[in-house]
Amino acid sequence: MLRTRVAVAMALVMFGAAACSKGGGGTALTQDDMDQGNAQAKVTVVEYASVGCPVCAKWQKEVYPAFKAKYIDTNKIHYVFREMLVGQGPEIAVASAGFLLARCAGKDKYFAVTDAIFTSQQQAFEAPRETLLNVARSVGMSDDAFNKCINDDKAMQALQDRVDHHNRDDHVNSTPTFVINGKSLEPGYHSLDEIDAAIKAAGG
Repeated sequence: MLRTRVAVAMALVMFGAAACSKGGGGTALTQDDMDQGNAQAKVTVVEYASVGCPVCAKWQKEVYPAFKAKYIDTNKIHYVFREMLVGQGPEIAVASAGFLLARCAGKDKYFAVTDAIFTSQQQAFEAPRETLLNVARSVGMSDDAFNKCINDDKAMQALQDRVDHHNRDDHVNSTPTFVINGKSLEPGYHSLDEIDAAIKAAGG
């Protein structure tokens, strides 16, 4: 049951509400990263985000579509998404199960799943299991596969290990955090104009 996963997620997360951090972030791609765009591009944009983060969902709705069309779809940049668990109980619970679901769906459907969770985030806070199950079904996952996915202890620990790495080694503890060619922007929401300026400054 998702309720069980929530308890496990809460037990694993050793930091509570995120505190803003001005520094940190790495651009070297790891085997655990999910990415889009041109891996050979001169500019790499790394986003540390949580599908349970309301500010991340706002950015996803208001900025990401234009950002994707301008930079990712045209292969002008390499976009890397890194998973975080921040906030309070419901935010961490939705993010934990949501990221497990996205990984289970496969790399080719990963962003379809995260996009769907961002879009239905408020519903997920109110009815997490039903909302995430609908997302799973939308990408062709059976109910049985969904249940196995969100109850996978090994996958949950792997997620927590990734989050710990981002927090400890990349020095990121707030979402969203954008890092462009190794330079961190102030954590939080950034308009497309602000992203444009940072990409231009990085040589893009």
